[in-house]
Amino acid sequence: MDKNLEVKRVVQQQFGKNAQEYVQSKTHAQGTDLPLLVEWLSPQKSWKVLDIATGGGHVARTLAPLVSLVVATDLTRPMLAAAAEANQKESNILYVQADAEALPFLSESFDLVTCRIAAHHFPDPAAFVREASRVLRPGGWYLFIDNVAPEEKQLADFVNLVEKRRDPSHVRCLSVSEWRELHAAHDLQERQERLRKKQFAFLPWVQRTSESPEQEQAVERLLLDATDEQQGYLGVKIEQGRVVAHQIDEWMVMCQKKGGNDDEHKI
Repeated sequence: MDKNLEVKRVVQQQFGKNAQEYVQSKTHAQGTDLPLLVEWLSPQKSWKVLDIATGGGHVARTLAPLVSLVVATDLTRPMLAAAAEANQKESNILYVQADAEALPFLSESFDLVTCRIAAHHFPDPAAFVREASRVLRPGGWYLFIDNVAPEEKQLADFVNLVEKRRDPSHVRCLSVSEWRELHAAHDLQERQERLRKKQFAFLPWVQRTSESPEQEQAVERLLLDATDEQQGYLGVKIEQGRVVAHQIDEWMVMCQKKGGNDDEHKI
């Protein structure tokens, strides 16, 4: 089986069985980035929006009252069903099963493309950015949020090892510089960005995707045995020999696609 297809099969399996947990997850449902993205974007009532890898549908639900249409896509059908159930009050969200790296939409179809806390599951980030830019009209907006790795390779490798041990559908957190390179290569010009530390209580975080207590213990052991530099970067908090909390960097960026009227949306 093609490696990328196998990765996507694992993603579908993982998110299919944990769909309701992602809908209800406080990390996903109550992030400060949801009101902030509205503040940054100043959505227009005429806009048609594409939310890629919608997960629990939190971005779709946030934007739906402010725009004409939101098309919420996800690779995993049970995830879409859970999002649709949670978002019943919003009548202008259309749910479409779709691969982020091969979107089934015409070029220049959307005024805004969003993707939040999902791209670390994509086996081909360059294909995702290419597709996001392709379906976006010139002058349209791209709002991207994801966990990111540090620039230093060995430290980044450790961060991704922890994430992969906890969640087999994890592929890789890219660094900010890697994302910027991809955005620039596909005509997405950065307008505003925020890098923040996102803190997690360890137990709910690890249990959301774990298959067994042994898997949870393996993730915890990685953090307990980490170097001072690794523990420092991840903000690992240990009490009585147990990990109780850690953190990861999250990057939020708003870009505008080249070719439109750059003055159409002041920030």
